[in-house]
Amino acid sequence: MSTTQEAGEARAAQEALAAAVRPRRFGAWYVAEHRFRVMRSYLQTVLVTGFGNPLLYLLAMGLGLGSLVSASIGPNAVDGVSYLVFVAPALLCTAALTVASEEFTYPIMLGFKWNPTFYGINASPIAPGQIIDGVIISVVARLLGTSAVYFAFMVLFGAVPSPWGWVSILIGTLGGLAFGVPIMAYVATLEQDTGQIAMLMRFVLLPLSLFSGTFFPLSSMPAFLQWIGWISPLWHSTELSRVVTYGMSEPVWLSVVHVLYLLALFVAFWVWARRIAARRLNK
Repeated sequence: MSTTQEAGEARAAQEALAAAVRPRRFGAWYVAEHRFRVMRSYLQTVLVTGFGNPLLYLLAMGLGLGSLVSASIGPNAVDGVSYLVFVAPALLCTAALTVASEEFTYPIMLGFKWNPTFYGINASPIAPGQIIDGVIISVVARLLGTSAVYFAFMVLFGAVPSPWGWVSILIGTLGGLAFGVPIMAYVATLEQDTGQIAMLMRFVLLPLSLFSGTFFPLSSMPAFLQWIGWISPLWHSTELSRVVTYGMSEPVWLSVVHVLYLLALFVAFWVWARRIAARRLNK
């Protein structure tokens, strides 16, 4: 081989390595961009549910049921506030969990199995861990948007007496991640969906939405059922949101426990999901 050919091959190799630097550095953002483009295919659904759900739920649960509660118990019926003010933060956090359950289930199964785009992405300089990070980035964006819209409707309905109520947007997002990332880690292990995802929706998400102190205080439930709330990300995020939206009385140590529990769930299963992706994509 001539010296000229060797120099040309060496230059081509250097150019290839240089071209791979940017994807390796910003790989997660490239994956997030891919997910945003996929979301455009169901953007109408995202917008309709994002704006329609808070309006309908606040009207039905806050004003409809709330008027009945206030008429029978009084205007400060629950925790010293109206039922609308009490239930609105729970509805915001429930909406965040619903979005997380949508984005961390079937799209993950799609990427690994049904339309294995994750394998194609992994064939590029983008690493498996960056694929997981990119998915999370895209879901965080949707969680923030959904929570912000919900909060805006809460303000319009007069359900946010505290000036710190906007923090509930961040709390709802964290709660959605604490619930959704463990589900993503589990779905990433599935070779076939034979009803597991549907069962998650029916036997995990639905019970949590009912038994996490969302529509009534957790203390009003029988003692043998209260443990569901204690382990539920929805209860922890709802309690925190009530603290910031209307100043619910709660010990500082308990608020710290809420934050640490949600962060621990998110971080632990985020690390696990990255390992699962690396093991599955690099077979």
